[in-house]
Amino acid sequence: MSLGALDAMSAYSRVGAAGAGIPTQTLRPAPSLGASEEPQSFGGMVTDLITDTSAKLHTAEQESMKQVAGEGNIIDMVTAIGAAETALDTVVAVRDKVVSAYGEVMRMQV
Repeated sequence: MSLGALDAMSAYSRVGAAGAGIPTQTLRPAPSLGASEEPQSFGGMVTDLITDTSAKLHTAEQESMKQVAGEGNIIDMVTAIGAAETALDTVVAVRDKVVSAYGEVMRMQV
């Protein structure tokens, strides 16, 4: 299943509207797991992935608008777009794996 251009634009606009209040800098140190700490749940990982992707898409959009206005740096814009593209590809890959796993579970005979 491939993601068409219109589907991507629609998803991007929905994420942009939902993530309007998300700060563009969401970098944080990776937590180190101690003996008493439990790993993050899958749902928490997906939530973080979508939040980070939304922030990267928002940053890429801002950098593109700066470039169109003649105020931005082309290198910053290309870097932001590359990061957003990589993040979106990761989200799509995770989605594809989840859909595939769901299909496998549904085909199992109980």
